[in-house]
Amino acid sequence: MNAPFQILLIDDDSRNIFALTAVLKSRGFACLTTTVATEGLHLLESQPAIGIVLLDMMMPEMDGYETLSRIRSGTRSDIPVIAVTAQAMAGDREKCIQAGANAYISKPIHVDELFTLLHRYLP
Repeated sequence: MNAPFQILLIDDDSRNIFALTAVLKSRGFACLTTTVATEGLHLLESQPAIGIVLLDMMMPEMDGYETLSRIRSGTRSDIPVIAVTAQAMAGDREKCIQAGANAYISKPIHVDELFTLLHRYLP
């Protein structure tokens, strides 16, 4: 794809980052990754090429809901954010959307669903 944008992956599990990055790179997407939410916020503010965020909602220290709140109140408040979570209980999708996510995808991630969402929200 060789797009002029990058995907920011914020997930506290490096195995998830490894697997997801491999899939994304195989389709030509460029990725930035971090296992720490505060670093993800810094990357988002300092890297204008980031076009979308894939955000794990269940992280230690600062969870995805707090991270999402900070994204929405920052200078990149309009960036598309896809909430990624292992929680697949009734109401979780709505909770993520109400918190400010553009979309929601549950783990394990279905690759075709992910690419459909990426193509919907990327420029």
